[in-house]
Order: sequence, then structure tokens, then C-alpha cells
Amino acid sequence: MKGHAHVYARNHINTDEIIPARYLNTDDEKELARHAMEDIDGDFVKKVKHGNFIVAGADFGCGSSREHAVWALRGAGIMAVIAESFARIFFRNCINNGFVAIECKDAVRKAKDNDELEIQLEKGKIINHTRDEEYPFVPYAGFAKELIEKGGLLNLL
Repeated sequence: MKGHAHVYARNHINTDEIIPARYLNTDDEKELARHAMEDIDGDFVKKVKHGNFIVAGADFGCGSSREHAVWALRGAGIMAVIAESFARIFFRNCINNGFVAIECKDAVRKAKDNDELEIQLEKGKIINHTRDEEYPFVPYAGFAKELIEKGGLLNLL
């Protein structure tokens, strides 16, 4: 997977900031995408291109347990979120929906906005082509790996 980084260098970005509760009256990803991250970055939807990544601090996805947050990001074209850590429920929602969530402190500390990144899931590394750097992470294994490969729980079933 290759794309550009959209860096939000803060901790505790919650699910209401990813997709505000006022838009939870639909499960349509394209409709949700129109409002993704709007309370943090009003230009997010205009800047993001299909295949891009979000890079953020610790505890990404904290707050309420809404799958809409994953759907909004995926609908906006985000292919993965790279964070220092994730709220456990958000992380599980990512895996269940076949959406890549990677914990990688080095990438968070070193990547800058618009850096070109490549995620090699099998090898457990992120290559920052802009800075000519590599950042290791623990790759998916077992059932989580299978869910990601199949595109989520519904596809697996």
C-alpha cells in the first residue's frame, strides 16, 4: 500500500472527532466520508486522496464504540491509520471491517504531512520514501491477519 501521510500530531483523537455524532443517521460510507475529521480539519475531505494514510498520536479512536468512524475514514479514501496506539474498541472495529490500523511510534514521530509512505504488511515495515527511512511494526498474525486479508468479518463469513 502506498499513499501520502496526513499527520495529526496529537493524542486522544476520539470517534466523535473522526465522525461527529450528528451524522450517525446513515451507514453509507460515502455520505459519512463527507464529514470525516471535519471538527479537527475542515479541509480534510478536500485534501485526502484515495490510498492516503492518517498518522496520529496515542489512543486514536477513543470514545464511543462506533463503526461509523472506520466507515467514514474508509469512505474518504483512507487506506490505513498509523498511530502510536489505538483505543482497543476502535482497533477491533478496524480489524472486523478489514481496515488497516498500525501501531508504530517511529512513524508517528518522524513522518510529516504529505510524506510518501509505503506499508508492507507482511514484512511489518513502513517505508517513508520522502525521508528515505524505514519504521518497523509488529505485523498482523493469526485471525487478525486473516480478517484483514479477507476484507473484514462479513467477507470472511
